[in-house]
Order: sequence, then structure tokens, then C-alpha cells
Amino acid sequence: MIRVTVWNEYSHELRKEKVAAIYPKGIHGAIADGIAGPDFRIRTATLAEPEHGLTDEVLADTDVLIWWGHRSHEEVDDAIVDKVCARVLDGMGFIALHSSHYSKVFRKLMGTSCSLLWRVADEKERLWVVNPAHPIAQGVGRFFELEQEEMYGEFFDIPEPEELIFLSWFQGGEVFRSGCTFRRGRGKIFYFRPGHETYPTFQNSNVLRVISNGVKWAAPEPGLDAFGEWPSPAPALEPVPNEKKKG
Repeated sequence: MIRVTVWNEYSHELRKEKVAAIYPKGIHGAIADGIAGPDFRIRTATLAEPEHGLTDEVLADTDVLIWWGHRSHEEVDDAIVDKVCARVLDGMGFIALHSSHYSKVFRKLMGTSCSLLWRVADEKERLWVVNPAHPIAQGVGRFFELEQEEMYGEFFDIPEPEELIFLSWFQGGEVFRSGCTFRRGRGKIFYFRPGHETYPTFQNSNVLRVISNGVKWAAPEPGLDAFGEWPSPAPALEPVPNEKKKG
């Protein structure tokens, strides 16, 4: 069974009636309910909880961490960010959704600005499957559509993805690398674009299927240790003595 923690800043739902009406249990609750099944043991965590709900015990008991953030990125404590990134390097899977491209965790893992082009579009998004053999794309078909979404467009300042799975097209003509995978240390990372808070995106069956597939892909594989013994920190180097000149 895969141990999943769904993290959400849980801010918009408490401030905007429109968002609360779409997600009465919060975005984290909608995701947790939407991917629930016998393969997963799911807990949720939010920004306002002590240590943002991500204590050492919770992180140690998490195989895959799903992250949704938007307006409160800078309120996330740097010490928690460091702990999450360390767990990813040690093998925990990490799934960044929508505006989590600007989260401290994702930016630290990517090492880039993760900036992009955007506009509130209220228009159709079509997500094309460009890697149909990938486990994350299973059961989706050639493409699927979201009738209303916020537009994200290129250029998206991320490292070259290890795998590109989804490519979005918007009615305004923009395109976006909307489903990308990366590896950092032992951990697998999946960025998935859809999920603006004012739309019922996390009630869409295809979106939930992709997230569920992503969890299974990002989870550590039991019994598999492709890296062998994990290296210890490098010891301090002794200064090299100057060689005496001969002659």
C-alpha cells in the first residue's frame, strides 16, 4: 500500500465563497477523496497546522507527497522545505500541481526560477498525450479537455524534463509542457499543470486518474535500490602541499 500525503495551503477556500462552494472539503479533501482506493493510504496536511502538517513522523511515513499551493508560497517555513527536499532525495515521490511550480520546494528541486507565461483565461484547455506508453498516461486516451482553466504558456523556466507526457493547447493559441517528470537523488518528481482553484478541475475523472497514476509511478519501488549504498557526505579535503621546485 502506498502512503500518500496531500498537502494544500488551504487559503483560497477560506477566503472566497466561490472556491469554498466548489471545494467544501478543501482542494486537499477533493484530491484525497478523488484518488481514494485500496492501493493508497491517504492523509492530508495544510499550511496552518504545526510544522505545516509535515512533521518528521509524517514525512517518514509518506511515500508520495502531493503539493498544491498558490498565494502563500512564501509562508512555508524554509526548515520544512529543506526537510521535504531531503526526503525527496532519499526516495519520497513528489507531485507538484498547478501553481506549485512556484512553491519553494519545487523551485529548490529544479534549481531554476520556474517562471512562465500566464493569464486567467476562462477558456478550454486540451491536454494531448505525447508519451502514450508512459504509466502516468494510462487510461486517458489521445487527449482530454477541460472546458475552463487558467492559461499557462511557454516559456516555462524548468530544467529539461526527463520525460514529457502531456502538452497543453489553449484556445488563445498557447501551448505548455503540462506533464513533466524529473528525478532528484532517489526521488521521482511529477509536475502536472491543471488545477486552478476557481474551476472544478479536481473533480474531473481524467485529472484524478492522472494524479492516481502519478502516485503509483512516483512511489518508491519495494526491494529496488538502484543506487546501492547511499553515499555519505564527502569528507573535507586535505590541503595539497606545494611541491618543492627541483634543481
